[in-house]
Amino acid sequence: MIRRLNPADRLTDRPDHSLVGVIRMPDAPESPARAIIKRVVGATAALFVAVLIVYLDRDGYRDVNGDGLSFLDAVYYATVSLSTTGYGDIAPASSSARLVNVLVITPLRVLFLIVLVGTTLEVLTERSRQAFRIQKWRTKVRNHVVVVGYGTKGRSAVSALLGDGVSPSHIVVVDTVQESLDSASSIGLVTVHGSGTRNDVLRVAGVPNARAVVVAANRDDTAVLVTLTARELAPKAQIVASVRERENEHLLRQSGADSVVVSSETAGRLLGMATSTPSVVDMVEDLLTPDAGLAIAERDVEPSEIGGSPRHLPDIVLGVVRNGTLYRVDASAADAIEAGDRLLYIKKVTPPDES
Repeated sequence: MIRRLNPADRLTDRPDHSLVGVIRMPDAPESPARAIIKRVVGATAALFVAVLIVYLDRDGYRDVNGDGLSFLDAVYYATVSLSTTGYGDIAPASSSARLVNVLVITPLRVLFLIVLVGTTLEVLTERSRQAFRIQKWRTKVRNHVVVVGYGTKGRSAVSALLGDGVSPSHIVVVDTVQESLDSASSIGLVTVHGSGTRNDVLRVAGVPNARAVVVAANRDDTAVLVTLTARELAPKAQIVASVRERENEHLLRQSGADSVVVSSETAGRLLGMATSTPSVVDMVEDLLTPDAGLAIAERDVEPSEIGGSPRHLPDIVLGVVRNGTLYRVDASAADAIEAGDRLLYIKKVTPPDES
């Protein structure tokens, strides 16, 4: 029996404020001292506004002493009012007593209020702030990368994207494991809690407006379903999928994947090579690491390079990309560089400590 989704279950039908907890915007780390200072400054500003209002309208207030309201009286009235203390049968009458009440008693009341209701207010404020940030993000997110699955493969894919200069704010991680989402959020990534096989979850992640989707699911059948759903939502996006078994590669391509990486065969091939030529494995690992040593990159050809041979360039060229097709450097089609080509080459990446 097929269960129909209730409209309330579809994430795309929910208002933005109800997506708090589904979408998580990364927070900039803030020290406790800075947070306390911000609260104190805010409380002082509120107190100053209250004092100013009372003092400007001092003729409308009566003092039990009958001598009118001074500026100190206005400060006193504002502090006892904002702290919800009130006034009545026991009230300071002398200026010194009121000054002590302002400088000593009121800070103690504020401290008590912070300890008593600070956590509740902070939670409510955080939810409102998250709802506003989610609404702003959903209206502006474009040309980003969605990574479905934040396991070992997903983490490596994100590391490669960051190494290639992609901003963390342009990477969205979709997963069902909260610990994985917390790990992604800690490095500044936007996260969406849910299954990548669901159409509404991918919509909330912004797949229709994404430039690329990385499918890093742990199961091949899940990868096929995610790829089908993503291709339906984003016909023009670049979809890259990982599959464990070679026999399932064609299923991913038929589902709409532009590139398919067979993880088990790639790892097994490196393991076999390491038994006889470990240096080759080290070099391959170096080429796959974008932030140190050597790295494989792609660039546009320069006008001065058109018509020449890629073998004669200062860069070590591995291939030529022409009209979306890759030609190895030893192919006859790559004998001469044409306008609009892109070069696949090896570049040197200088680590930060060597710059």
